[in-house]
Amino acid sequence: ATRLNALHRVAEAAPDVALATRGGYGLTRLLDQLDWPLLARSVERGTAWVGYSDVTALQLAALAHGATGPAQPGEGVSAGFWAGPMACDDFGRADSPEGGDDVTQECFVEAVTGKLEAVGFRTEQGFDGVEVAGRLWGGNLAVLQALLGTPHFPKVRNGILFLEDVNEHPYRVERALLQLHQAGVLSQQKAIVLGAFTEYRKSPLDRGYTLKTAIAHLRSLTTTPILTGLPFGHVPTKVCLPVGRKVTLSVQARDAFMLW
Repeated sequence: ATRLNALHRVAEAAPDVALATRGGYGLTRLLDQLDWPLLARSVERGTAWVGYSDVTALQLAALAHGATGPAQPGEGVSAGFWAGPMACDDFGRADSPEGGDDVTQECFVEAVTGKLEAVGFRTEQGFDGVEVAGRLWGGNLAVLQALLGTPHFPKVRNGILFLEDVNEHPYRVERALLQLHQAGVLSQQKAIVLGAFTEYRKSPLDRGYTLKTAIAHLRSLTTTPILTGLPFGHVPTKVCLPVGRKVTLSVQARDAFMLW
């Protein structure tokens, strides 16, 4: 009840930025009770809701319930839901008294002040010439998978789906991606863009099975391009991504760009 009231209080105040302190678990508990029209009004008034990891549940449910909202005239691209850094995890670490990664800081400031219009990254070979446009959505793979089949899962067709995760072994990543594939989600997208999948423990039983193996298998099942290399996830350097905004994904040689 305290967390729910806090979210509603922030939405009523409609600050320029509502920055999550950290991830963890618990937002899925609140989705049935959140006042989505209230959150939508905060976006209309210019609030940028920023976070990642468990915050994926809030961002995707907001998209499903129409609370992400289009940018209003004159407010730039700062309003809405952004997959981006969090206060404690990225800006408040004891081992980074200067505030953390420079790229993360600069990208965040540009995002919430309406100046960020694109992000770029290096991807694998084999995707030169890819150019698609669609609604950008996604976030933490495990959280997104947990929303599948619920009223809080956005039904995005012809979109660009970005994914990341932490503490998930490659076989678990493959299983989650297979569920999305078998549910028809992956084939409905223009492209899949994978960020960082970190902090899992290798096992002697893997016998050469890696995340690359899992991705290769998924690529054999769908014609939807699956790109890697997005600087986003449970890593120090991360970009900000506008959840729900229509973007263009363009690849030249190994250089990929997302523009909005």
